[in-house]
Amino acid sequence: MRVLLVEDNGKLAAVTHDAMRAHGFTVDHVSNAHDAEEAVATVEYDSIILDLGLPDRDGLTLIEPLRKIAPSTPLLILTARDASSSIIDALDSGADDYLCKPFVMGVLISRLRAIMRRGEPRHGTILELGDVTFDPSQYSASVGETPLSLSRREFAALHLFLRRPNHVLSKAEVEEAIYGFDDELSSNAIEVLLHRLRKKLQAAGSVLYIHNMRGIGYMLMEKRP
Repeated sequence: MRVLLVEDNGKLAAVTHDAMRAHGFTVDHVSNAHDAEEAVATVEYDSIILDLGLPDRDGLTLIEPLRKIAPSTPLLILTARDASSSIIDALDSGADDYLCKPFVMGVLISRLRAIMRRGEPRHGTILELGDVTFDPSQYSASVGETPLSLSRREFAALHLFLRRPNHVLSKAEVEEAIYGFDDELSSNAIEVLLHRLRKKLQAAGSVLYIHNMRGIGYMLMEKRP
């Protein structure tokens, strides 16, 4: 699950970024409104966390253009403005939830997951393909009755492929969906990641496998009997 964090406080952004990664999220961080608009126009996010006190623009005025670009992406406001008028304005402008600073990190994670479950159906619906069952809201996946023990990135990769079965995904598409802006990748990072995921599916006896189409990309397929 990929989240855009729009926050100009570097220290708070770093703490939030690390906490969310520990809970299985891939996080892209930008510190101003201009970069936020560019990011949302470029990447399909599962949710957006927006601070209102941005250096180049009032975050409240950013909600509407973000909604035009990504109308169904869950949007949570994170700000020090605790006046009821600010909360009402933000929610009326299109925000899904509003959390005042200072906040408890666990509450932020829980609220974020809640608005994602209420949001676009594909993010909260249990996915099933072949013998694999995948529940993004519970961060769980299994082959039949056998749970899969997946890393955060393996989970994100499986989610990506299950949403687009029998569809070729380029290496760039996989990188963009799984890794954040700040992640440094080795040249074979995707190959290593998908090799591990492929082995785990195979070890659990799954009928699904990730086919490497050399020079083209990758496809999640069901083995034929």
